Amino acid sequence: MIPGFGSLMQDVLWCFSQVKGTIDIGVTEADIISTVEFNHTGELLATGDKGGRVVIFQREQESKNQPHRRGEYNVYSTFQSHEPEFDYLKSLEIEEKINKIRWLPQQNAAYFLLSTNVPIPQVPVLRPMDLMVEATPRRVFANAHTYHINSISVNSDYETYMSADDLRINLWNFEITNQSFNIVDIKPANMEELTEVITAAEFHPHHCNTFVYSSSKGTIRLCDMRTAALCDRHAKFFEEPEDPSNRSFFSEIISSISDVKFSHSGRYIMTRDYLTVKVWDLNMENRPIETYQVHDYLRSKLCSLYENDCIFDKFECVWNGSDSVIMTGSYNNFFRMFDRNTKRDVTLEASRESSKPRAILKPRKVCVGGKRRKDEISVDSLDFSKKILHTAWHPSENIIAVAATNNLYIFQDKVN
Repeated sequence: MIPGFGSLMQDVLWCFSQVKGTIDIGVTEADIISTVEFNHTGELLATGDKGGRVVIFQREQESKNQPHRRGEYNVYSTFQSHEPEFDYLKSLEIEEKINKIRWLPQQNAAYFLLSTNVPIPQVPVLRPMDLMVEATPRRVFANAHTYHINSISVNSDYETYMSADDLRINLWNFEITNQSFNIVDIKPANMEELTEVITAAEFHPHHCNTFVYSSSKGTIRLCDMRTAALCDRHAKFFEEPEDPSNRSFFSEIISSISDVKFSHSGRYIMTRDYLTVKVWDLNMENRPIETYQVHDYLRSKLCSLYENDCIFDKFECVWNGSDSVIMTGSYNNFFRMFDRNTKRDVTLEASRESSKPRAILKPRKVCVGGKRRKDEISVDSLDFSKKILHTAWHPSENIIAVAATNNLYIFQDKVN
């Protein structure tokens, strides 16, 4: 077990550390944070927004005069990663929104990361200098995707990475920008026969030949690139049969998987659908070994959530450094943590009302019906415009980053 990771409910008191961003007045669409990612050491934290900007935060050294500021992240570099474009051949506008950021292992004084908007992955490099930090794009990997890129994942060989859109997954070499290899293609000959799309994909953390991808039908496929150049046939297929008693008009929508993540150990896969987080053992394909209800109280609200399009929100999920705790987001700026050992869970809120240094976050509870207690909030009072879609966990410490609209909240445990 990594030092500092104990029982979620008994040993960890989450405290407010920082908030980056402006008060939610006059917030434009371009200011909304669309991805958050720590680098491999946790010393750098990157965010991307819908305006195509990337902001890098660097962790400061501990101050003897201000011990409560330990772990504080300050702006290291800000740059425009992607610009809006127009595809004249297809008459389509290409938005600049940063969908994903992935850090590359550091080889020298420069830091490399992958950032992608809809069709174009890009590798900017940050060069430390005496007076300033300069960000320059070193490579642009373009013209390999027709549809929305939903995932990028760096391989454990550190020579290749993959990018996935709704229908295809491509394999790239970092040194070759004008050519990629198509390793998954689910596009039917007749698009009217299309029944599912790829929603997320990730490489195994240790085996460079293995990767998984999820679909809008709630299934996960594990593929082995040693089997064939085009992984049309999966090595393993993970799917949980639906309970017929729970079947409804919204079943297919809420079963769509929005995120898939390998555990650090590589033994498990975590998936997030609209209402739940599930943990799958690679050796058990027919059902998950763990299922956590994120906001089951929303089942009665699915009709209104469908009407306001919230039911299509894509929530992400993350592991802590020891794979013992799971974190994912919800509405009303709530985010959930589930302790896999004790099976306990907690709901916390990213709010400026608790933004005092070292202020301990109080668990929140949602009341579905009946008499509401003083510390509870009614499900009818939830603000669905405030949603936590993107979160990140420090690779070796209890430090988390939570994106709430245009604000980035950083929390740490009281001992940290």
